[in-house]
Amino acid sequence: MAASVAPAAPATGPDGRGPAGAGTGTGTAHRTSLAESGAFVSARCTCGWRGWSRRARTRARRDAAEHAGD
Repeated sequence: MAASVAPAAPATGPDGRGPAGAGTGTGTAHRTSLAESGAFVSARCTCGWRGWSRRARTRARRDAAEHAGD
């Protein structure tokens, strides 16, 4: 008789905010965008990753580029 095995929970990346391997060239296309909320802006990705809230758009763009592996 075979034992049933529960599916494993998805692993998160080192910062705990996105899937493991996100932005590391795993073959998944990462499409990033910027989301504004008041005086803050954060980078977001179609994979579910979200960057820190920043006051400077240039820092948010850099976060997105680093995540996407550019």
